[in-house]
Amino acid sequence: MSLLSPIKDHHSERRLFIGRAILASIVSLVLLGTVIARLVQLQVFDHELFAEKSQGNRIRIQAVPPIRGLVFDRKGRVIAENLPAYQLELIPEQVDDIDDTLARLAGIELIDAADIPRYKELSLRGQRFKPVTLKLRLTDEEIANFAIQRPRFPGVDFQPRLVRHYPDGELVAHAVGYVGALDTDDLQRLDKTRYAGTSHTGKTGVENSFESDLHGDAGYRHVITNARGRQVPASSSDVLESLPIDQAPGPGSNVYLSLDLDLQRVASNALEGRRGAVVAIDPTTGEILALVSAPSFDPNLFAVGMTSEQFGELQNNPDRPLFNRAVRGAYPPGSTIKPMLSLAALETGATNLTRKSVCIGYFQLPNDEHRYRDWKPEGHGPVDLHDAIAQSCDVYFYEISGDLGIDNMHDYLTRFGLGRQTGVDIVGERPGLVPSREWKRNNFRDRDDKRWYHGETVIASIGQGFMLATPLQLASAAAVLGSKGVRYTPHIVAAIEDPLSGERRMTMPERLPDVEISNEFYWDNVLEGMHSVMQGPRGTARAVGMGAPYQMAGKSGTAQVISIAQDEEYDEEEIEERQRDHALFISFAPFAAPRIAVAVIVENGSSGSSVAAPIAKAVMDEYLGYGASNATQ
Repeated sequence: MSLLSPIKDHHSERRLFIGRAILASIVSLVLLGTVIARLVQLQVFDHELFAEKSQGNRIRIQAVPPIRGLVFDRKGRVIAENLPAYQLELIPEQVDDIDDTLARLAGIELIDAADIPRYKELSLRGQRFKPVTLKLRLTDEEIANFAIQRPRFPGVDFQPRLVRHYPDGELVAHAVGYVGALDTDDLQRLDKTRYAGTSHTGKTGVENSFESDLHGDAGYRHVITNARGRQVPASSSDVLESLPIDQAPGPGSNVYLSLDLDLQRVASNALEGRRGAVVAIDPTTGEILALVSAPSFDPNLFAVGMTSEQFGELQNNPDRPLFNRAVRGAYPPGSTIKPMLSLAALETGATNLTRKSVCIGYFQLPNDEHRYRDWKPEGHGPVDLHDAIAQSCDVYFYEISGDLGIDNMHDYLTRFGLGRQTGVDIVGERPGLVPSREWKRNNFRDRDDKRWYHGETVIASIGQGFMLATPLQLASAAAVLGSKGVRYTPHIVAAIEDPLSGERRMTMPERLPDVEISNEFYWDNVLEGMHSVMQGPRGTARAVGMGAPYQMAGKSGTAQVISIAQDEEYDEEEIEERQRDHALFISFAPFAAPRIAVAVIVENGSSGSSVAAPIAKAVMDEYLGYGASNATQ
């Protein structure tokens, strides 16, 4: 039986083809309609929206950093300013061989070879069309040298910028502080909107404490960019007219300090070649008239950028020029606290105005062979409270220390501002330390160490042992003594000025609780003892104060750095210089109505009377109109 092939059905095939063609046409029409509808929506209904977005893609907002406010002294002299300078910049996309270019720049001493890896990292990390700063401030010689060789360095050029400058450099470094480049911590801490475009911020001193006033507010301008974000010039006036109006940056406020540059210079010169600090305060307002820490450093190095080698030299210098001794240096106050302890002893009944002690050169506790020695080996003989202050008799204070007690010492010394931060408007202040029984219980682990011993009270009575104070605290305490208990918070900023209107916001003195002493005669007796220190017949600093054209008061102090054995004598010539005693002095003048109070610390200066006292007097002479600079006017 044979199989027959089916006959082809042309009609069915045609009907199927027509059906498919109709379906394809319908789908095509639907898709075309969708495209047309979308085009109509984009070109007609949403035209304004997308036109604005496209404008935004090519017009970027570029931050314009504000001009930093100026800093002046109390007489209106500029302490910190902004100077136009040229900085060296490299644009990575225009440099064929960055390694070779940086090496050749180091070869002509425009950059430091040690910084080449950092510059290379910066050039690789950011957008290649954005400039990398290689040097913040070029000297005239460097500009001339590079200008001649500029064709050899495609992609490298110098651009004008404003750079922070301190005309008096080291003289104001610790008081005013300095600005430095923003670091990671700064970027996390600061407002990104306000600091857009800013490269530097205050790091220490007034520059840091009043950063919010000095910085100002960032502005912005609109620039035309291509798809990669690179700025391009506007091609038509229509584009320029369509750009939004730019916002100008708001300049930072100017800051006026209570510092006197003349006084700063006198104090700095007096400390020349020594390690130490000088702080001068107006007792009637709390204004800081001088704040010097020596040795110092040039803050301009931080403002313009320094090499790694330069920073290493500063950081590793054994004299610690970066350390602000005036507010952070904590030293045993030595005998400078005797006037304050005298008032405490009178108030608590530990002594009186007529009590006399016989100083034989040392003091012993009952049933104890240890001798607490006086600075004068042969002793002072019979002394009362006035004599004990004037002659700085240690034995007198050893004897009354038991009746006074460490907790009363703590109570009265803290009333004068010791052992706690003064609240000064400079960051980084240390609190110092005035010990007490409770303090020792809370700060030692061993049971025996937690106990307070009578011998510790004895040495605390002359400012030794655990006791620590900063020069700023001692100056503030001297101001309180001179004003008979009136206290103000020390401050260094006198006014904030709006640079546009010229309106000034004055810093009002902040009065603190007074040191209240029940009997006015106590004040008179103690302060007269301080007067005799400098201008009495047996005062420890009479060689400095005698013959002065005004009346003054002071108190010397010597802080032991190393212990001396019972059977040894202190011989300055045989002791290494850095192990010698610290020299301290506090003072105020004029005696009847003080206008200035001064504290001086000279590290390893040995004698407060012969080393620190002349420095204090030089500062008071200058401020009261008897200094060398006044004589030449």
